[in-house]
Amino acid sequence: MRTVLIAGAGIAGPTLAFWLKAAGFEPTLVERAPGLRSGGYVIDFWGLGYDIAERMGLIAEINRVGYHVQELRIVDDAGRRRAGFGTRVFSELTDGRFVTLPRSELSRLLFERVKGRAETVFGDEIVALAEEGDGVRVQLKHAGERRFDCVIGADGLHSAVRRLAFGPQPQFETYLGYVVAACEVAGFRPRDEDVYVMYGQPGRMIGRFTLRDDRTLLLFVLVADRAAVPTTLDRQKAMLQAAYGAGKWDCPKILSELERTDELYFDSVSQIRMPGWSRGRVALVGDAAFCVSLLAGQGSALAMISAYVLAGELAAAESDHARAFARYEARLRGYISAKQRGAERFAGAFAPKTRAGLAFRNLVIRTFAVPGLAKLAIGREIADALPLPDYHWPLLARPAA
Repeated sequence: MRTVLIAGAGIAGPTLAFWLKAAGFEPTLVERAPGLRSGGYVIDFWGLGYDIAERMGLIAEINRVGYHVQELRIVDDAGRRRAGFGTRVFSELTDGRFVTLPRSELSRLLFERVKGRAETVFGDEIVALAEEGDGVRVQLKHAGERRFDCVIGADGLHSAVRRLAFGPQPQFETYLGYVVAACEVAGFRPRDEDVYVMYGQPGRMIGRFTLRDDRTLLLFVLVADRAAVPTTLDRQKAMLQAAYGAGKWDCPKILSELERTDELYFDSVSQIRMPGWSRGRVALVGDAAFCVSLLAGQGSALAMISAYVLAGELAAAESDHARAFARYEARLRGYISAKQRGAERFAGAFAPKTRAGLAFRNLVIRTFAVPGLAKLAIGREIADALPLPDYHWPLLARPAA
């Protein structure tokens, strides 16, 4: 068992390809988009994902492109600070191994570690899977039919591999009641360097974060009925205009910028909960298997963890894919379930549905300034209790000095 097709070149896919290559496999990445995706949103990166990135030789680059945020600040209608905390607490909880960076930048850095070493097919997608006794026959939309020993879905919340191998998404998706949108704009003023600035109304949060090169990330989180989630850019913009049109603070300027953008990340806030992450010779990693939700803050790290463990178990099991998939899930199932429960509790903190809820959220955040209370409140969610397994990587490529 040597050939593995991986659907998705985001976070989990390139990570899996890297470690499979290190174990002596021949991975192939197929990505529906014509190239690596840009824009989107920023992520907070720490824990075991940080450890895996370090083993891949990426930490220096991650810190170069990343940001070391100094404060999360919640403001009122007039822009006055009402709550917030310095992010030193996260640094203390993670021993300084904490960085904020654009998700697309992390994806790019991961992909560069396998570029030229693993076959990559952009602008194509899997449209059919047929498992045979000793492999999987795959139909690609443009490249035709190919055959692989295993197929791995690393294609996110709306995974096509999951749909083809396990069934329609609704049977696995738990909608958490929110939608999130994000875009980057140029020249926005004011700029608050290394500060998340957030403004909330009942059921709605809007925020901005200053990026390099005179760019600003705009983020929207709002309560929404699932049936009301639009799928076209004009309707998505209309939904945001309606939700934030009466808002104060920077809302008018932000909505004006929104109208000019042609690239808007927009999606539901959901979790994926499956009874099993593999079927036959097909398995899932990252959001495709167990999306904890975008608001959880650890999706990219969990994608890297699952990719690393899956590659390691495939290597350890030699040609026994069934044993590898079973051990992969046994190692991670409890850990992931705990992360999902924590994410479900945390989601409401972004956009409390009532003014009383907003006031309570702000009160809790103020307590983070008291030594020890932040660790008590969120330390369990930040800490990674899972020991990272050590596997044998005979062909591990060390980065150039």
